[in-house]
Amino acid sequence: MGQPESVLILGGTGQAGARAAAFLRQWHPALPLTIAGRDIGRARRVADELGTATAVTTDLRRGDLGLPADHHYSAVIAALWDNHLNGLRYAQRRGLPYLSISSGLTDIAPEVVAGAHRTGAAPILLASHYCAGTVVLAALHSARPFDRIDNLRIGAVLDDQDTGGPAGRADLQRWSTATSAGMVRRDGVFTWISGPGAQADVRSVDGTVVPAQSIAILDVPSLALATDAPDVRFDFAVGESAGRRRGEPASFEVRIDIEGAGRGGAPLGTSSYLVHPAGQCPLTALGIALGTERLLGLRGDAVAQGIHTPETLLDPAYAVERMTEAGAVFIDVSGVG
Repeated sequence: MGQPESVLILGGTGQAGARAAAFLRQWHPALPLTIAGRDIGRARRVADELGTATAVTTDLRRGDLGLPADHHYSAVIAALWDNHLNGLRYAQRRGLPYLSISSGLTDIAPEVVAGAHRTGAAPILLASHYCAGTVVLAALHSARPFDRIDNLRIGAVLDDQDTGGPAGRADLQRWSTATSAGMVRRDGVFTWISGPGAQADVRSVDGTVVPAQSIAILDVPSLALATDAPDVRFDFAVGESAGRRRGEPASFEVRIDIEGAGRGGAPLGTSSYLVHPAGQCPLTALGIALGTERLLGLRGDAVAQGIHTPETLLDPAYAVERMTEAGAVFIDVSGVG
């Protein structure tokens, strides 16, 4: 395979985009990267720190993104909300793989329809899951000992001081405006819930119980359809993380509870935490980098055209290996409560 053209990272100056570029540089030192942002000075600083990278300004309101016609790329990565879908259309017109992380469950319909309109175009990876799909992959890795899964529940705590930069905060506001209802799978049926039924508690890794509620998130259908579990729920809490309660920086924490049967049919239940002491950004960036690596064919077989989600392309064991390298910690609390 020859050296690919540069990877265009829209939002490459943001926290997640810049960190994803750093992961790609670490894994593939010779991979050309193009850092795109509204501030050329900031883009150049990120590019200079990476090496083998260039900086450009883009205008997401324009079909050509404001880029010169003679610029060529190997993929388009939207590390921010591609609100006009011009990043996607730019990729489709040029036959380039595309990855997005900010549409969320409530905003993916235009991306899905755009993909259907260009069935012969390159692959689209919809990674608008929590932390760009890393939580789904961690849960699937935890599900390996099960022959049957009856119930899968995710409980996430996002520190209220770790909501990301302006783009990340805008995403949270947009999603909360779109719906206050949560989506669960209950008895095999995808169901919208609200009011008291959507309320829940998430137990933090230090035992503190944080009020939460079920949210509308792509992790629910991804996990339900990947595992065939009839009951799947994702509860989300915003508050003080265990890290800050210890007087340290805001930490990232997700609890994964799975119930079902093991290989021999005996009842089996597991509970574990995925924790990162540096908050949510490293895992979001890692999800972007893993998806980009896969779309480019730098790991695994060539990706077919069409619409994909992280769990359909990425190996959970490999993803967990990368998470651990990036500082994530997995804590087994099965039987603890």
